[in-house]
Amino acid sequence: MNSNELKETILANSATYFLRDKKSKGYICPICGSGSGKNGTGITTKDNIHFTCWTGCFTSKDIFDIIGLQYGLTSFSDKLGKAAELFGMHLPVKKKISPSAQDNETDFSDFFLQANRHIADTDYHRGISLDTLNRFRIGYIPDWKHPKSPKMSPSPRLIIPTGKSSYLARYAGKGDFINYKGIPENKSKVGTSQIFNLQALSQSEQPVFIVEGEIDALSVIDAGGEAVGLGSIGNIGRLLSLLRDIKPSQPLIISLDNDSDPRTRERVAKSARQLADGLKNLGIDCCMENISGPHKDANEFLCADRDAFTATVNRILHRAETAQSETLENEKDILMQECASCSIPHFRQAVENSRTAPFFPTGFPALDGILDGGLYAGLYFIGAISSLGKTTFCLQIADHIAQNGHDVLIFSLEMARNELIAKSVSRLTFTLQDNPGLAKTTRGILTGSRYEKYSQAELELIEKSICEYENYGHHIYIMEGVGNVGIEEIREKIRKHIKVTGKAPVVLIDYLQIISPADTRATDKQNTDRAVLELKRLSRDHGIPIIGISSFNRENYSSPVNLASFKESGAIEYSSDVLIGLQYLGMDYRNGETDKNREKRIRELLREQAQAGRNGNAQKIQVKVLKNRNGCKGNSVIDFYPMFNYFAEPGQSQVESTDGWTPVFSDYPAK
Repeated sequence: MNSNELKETILANSATYFLRDKKSKGYICPICGSGSGKNGTGITTKDNIHFTCWTGCFTSKDIFDIIGLQYGLTSFSDKLGKAAELFGMHLPVKKKISPSAQDNETDFSDFFLQANRHIADTDYHRGISLDTLNRFRIGYIPDWKHPKSPKMSPSPRLIIPTGKSSYLARYAGKGDFINYKGIPENKSKVGTSQIFNLQALSQSEQPVFIVEGEIDALSVIDAGGEAVGLGSIGNIGRLLSLLRDIKPSQPLIISLDNDSDPRTRERVAKSARQLADGLKNLGIDCCMENISGPHKDANEFLCADRDAFTATVNRILHRAETAQSETLENEKDILMQECASCSIPHFRQAVENSRTAPFFPTGFPALDGILDGGLYAGLYFIGAISSLGKTTFCLQIADHIAQNGHDVLIFSLEMARNELIAKSVSRLTFTLQDNPGLAKTTRGILTGSRYEKYSQAELELIEKSICEYENYGHHIYIMEGVGNVGIEEIREKIRKHIKVTGKAPVVLIDYLQIISPADTRATDKQNTDRAVLELKRLSRDHGIPIIGISSFNRENYSSPVNLASFKESGAIEYSSDVLIGLQYLGMDYRNGETDKNREKRIRELLREQAQAGRNGNAQKIQVKVLKNRNGCKGNSVIDFYPMFNYFAEPGQSQVESTDGWTPVFSDYPAK
C-alpha cells in the first residue's frame, strides 16, 4: 500500500478513531475530552471525513489535522506516520529520513548533564532552589543556539528537560531576546512538545497541580507541592489522551495562569473548563484552584513573596486532601452499607416485617399453590397469543383482589374503561345465575338497544351483576390511554394513589409493548427493556405487585409457550420475578411426533378450541409458570369461557411442580 492509498484508507475509516460517548452516543473529542456539546455530542460530522468539535477545539478538520493537534505535529508526513501507527497500519519505508524525524529521535541526555553542571554559573533561577533545579537536571548554557536555527545569535539560556528528546530553552539574560527576525523569543522549544514531570501523576503521594509552564511546575514543587507542567494549553488534549492509560494516584488540581489580557484570560478559563470536563469524563477526581494569587502565574508569585506562595500551596493542598478524605469516608460508608454482615440487622427486620407482608390470592387455587399463595411484591408478566384471553384473565384476578378489599390500579392502554367494566359485568351474569341462557356477552352489556328485547329475568340479572360489581368497584381504578402513557405517568399515578388513599395498590398494565416510548429514537427492544427495568424499580420501591400483560412473538403462535415467546423478551426474561404463559392445552410437543403430524394436530386443536368458544363452551387453557424467582415452576389447567369472559379451574386441577412439592391450598387462606 503506497502513501496515497494509506491516506485514503485512513480517511475512509476516520470515525473509528474516536471513542463514543455512552450518554449522548456521539463522538468524544480527543483534544478536550468533551462528549456532551452541541446537539448532544462533542464532535459532529456530515461526511465522516471532516469533523467539528463544538467546544471550539477545531472546525471542519480531517483526521490528520486532528491527530496533529492532539500530538503537536505540524508536518503532514509526521501526521500521516502517527495516524498509520494509531490505525495499526504500516507507512511505506522511505530511504531518506526527513531532518525533522532525525531531530525527534535525538537523545539529549548527555547535553542535559553537561548543562546541569553549569546551573550554579547563573543566578537566573527564578526563585527556585538549587536542590529542585538539580533534581530535574535543570541546566545553564551561556551561549545557546537553537539546533535548527543556525542564524540565531548565541544567548544565555536555562535548559529545562521535558523528555529524553525534548527541552525548553528559557532566556536567562536581561530584558527580551530579539531573534534575527526582530521578534522576541524568550522561550524556545526543541523536539516534540512534551508534558513536564508527567511521572508525578502516577507516583505522587499528594494531590498534583496541573499548571501551564515548566517553571510554574518547578515553583510549586519548590514550595513543597507536586506539579505537572503542560508547556502550553494546547497540550490539554495530549494530557487527556495520556490519562486514558495513566491513572493518577491522587486528585488533580487545575491551576492555570492569571493573564491580564481579557481575551487571553477567557481563553485560558475555557481551556481549564475543558480540562476539568475531560478529567471527569475519564472518572478522575479534580478541582480548580487559583495558585497564582494576584499574580500572573505561580512563578511570579514565588518570586514576589515565597512565604505567601508556600502558604497558598499548603492551603490548597489541605483543601484538596480534606475533600479527598471526605470522599473516601463517604465511599467507605457506602461500602459498609453493602457489606453483608452489616446488613444482618436489616435482614432480621425484613424477616420480621414479612410476617405481616401482604400477598394477594389470584382466585385460582392451583395457580396460587404454585405461587406460594398468590401475588407478592415484585414484577409479574403474563403473556399469550392474540385472542386467548390474557386481558380477561388478568382482569378476573384484579376483580378477585378488589373483592377481598385491596386496591387495584389498571392502566388500560388499549381498551376503554367501559369495555373493561362490561367484561366484568358479563362474567358476573354468567356466575350469578343458574340458567346459562340468561348470561350476556360484553357486547350484550354495552349495546343499549338490545335491552328492549331482553326479558325481565335478563334485565334483573344485568342489574344484579352491575350492583355486585359496584360493591367492589370502589377498589378498582382504571386509567385509559392510547400511546400517551409512559413510565413517568405510571410512576406519578402510583405515587398520588398512595399519597391520597394511604394504600399501596396492585398494578395491572395492559399491555407492556404499547407503553409510550421513553426515547423515540431508540428501538422497540430498547424502549421495552427500559420500561421493564423501570417497572421493576417501581415494584421494589413501593413494595407492590406489578402485573404486565405482554404480547408474544408471531413465530411462537403455533409453538409451546416458553421464555423466548415474550415479545422483546430480553429484559422481560431476566428482570421479571414471575413469568406466566397461557396456551391451549395440547400445544406441547409429543415424543415421537413428526413435524407434519404435529402441524396437522395443532391446526385441528386450534379449530376445535375456536369452535368451543363460539358455542359458549369452555376452552381448555394451560397456565404455565415459566419462571418463579422465589418459588417453584409448574402449570395448571383452567376452563375459559370467552363468550362470557370467565375463567374457572375444573374440579381436578393439575399442578406439576418441578421440585416434586405438591402445594397444600389450605395453607393459603384468602384474605
